[in-house]
Amino acid sequence: MEVLSLIWGILAILGLGVAFFPCLGSLNWLNIPFAVIGLIVSAVAMGKARPDKKNLALTGVILCGLAVVLGVLRLFLGGGIF
Repeated sequence: MEVLSLIWGILAILGLGVAFFPCLGSLNWLNIPFAVIGLIVSAVAMGKARPDKKNLALTGVILCGLAVVLGVLRLFLGGGIF
């Protein structure tokens, strides 16, 4: 489950990168819920992980959290959220 959270975080950051291109900012409406679910999965994985594997889950939490924050910021600056 720790590896899943890491992969989920990487995919969320990649989705965020695609959504930063002009005219593709609306993809954040799909990427933000994806990253929130990944954040939940990563938090659960971090709670259940052995001490030597917590780093993978922590990285997933950080990447998904970053994708959510930057995605909301991008929507706000682009006029998608009023």
